[in-house]
Amino acid sequence: MANDNQTIIIKRIKRGDGGHHGGAWKVAFADFVTAMMAFFMLMWLLGSTTPEQKAAIAEYFNNPTSIVPGESGGGSSMIHNGGDKEAPTGQDLDVNPPSTPGELQVESDDAVDEDEGEVAHKREVERMESIMGDLQKSIQSGQALAQFKDQLIFDVTGEGLRIQIIDEENRPMFDSGSANLKGYTETILREVGKAISDAPNRISISGHTDKTPFSSGNGYSNWELSADRANAARRALLAAGVADAKIGRVVGLSDSVLFDKKDPYNPINRRISIVVMNKETDKSLSEREGAAEKSGGDRHDAKKSNVAMAIGE
Repeated sequence: MANDNQTIIIKRIKRGDGGHHGGAWKVAFADFVTAMMAFFMLMWLLGSTTPEQKAAIAEYFNNPTSIVPGESGGGSSMIHNGGDKEAPTGQDLDVNPPSTPGELQVESDDAVDEDEGEVAHKREVERMESIMGDLQKSIQSGQALAQFKDQLIFDVTGEGLRIQIIDEENRPMFDSGSANLKGYTETILREVGKAISDAPNRISISGHTDKTPFSSGNGYSNWELSADRANAARRALLAAGVADAKIGRVVGLSDSVLFDKKDPYNPINRRISIVVMNKETDKSLSEREGAAEKSGGDRHDAKKSNVAMAIGE
């Protein structure tokens, strides 16, 4: 019976927050991280905004109602570009009115013309490079130009494909002091003429000399000599099959455009330059020729007018 009266003891343990194993510190840390993120975002905004934008933000927080445009109280952005005047309405903001059908057609035509111009320019450059490639292959394959490879220089410039035939110290292109072509110079020009004869572009031919003065008692100078040599090259190209209509310009430049500026007396400065002109260069040349003809015609008309006035008096 004694066992029936035994006292039962129940221990109830009150749990605390668990010390460092609890979750309260995580909440505090999350608040701290959020505050730091907001702080750094604020610093970034202050560093990336302009003074006008900062002033607009300050104005919004000081007086929000002054930023609201119009009477509807709505707006697409809180940030104003500065100033207190009311934002323009949709009717005032018609800075780009709809284009008329005629304007749209003009814009479309301009875009098409621009595209066609780019395509034509690309094809022209490809044609120039193709001609240059043919000439270079002719040199490398051991044909007629191979032995003259050191006297030929090819490059594509802003004017078109330029082919320069230069003098060597022991192999000049012309007889000394004359425009008589050497036999091998005629061979070079014949091969060059064959390569460029099929191109629809016009060509420009210029003669150049070195700085050595041409001694002549009748006033014949390097200017006349370079012009005569350029004209001799023109005749050789015509004999090679180049159409006369494709000759756009023949000029003598004396020593005004040196190849070797450091040594004006270098034989390399004596050369013939043949340029297969691109359309832009050809157009510019034609415009200058037209302006010169018009100017000459105007002077002739003025002269006739003055004569008529003199007769009338």
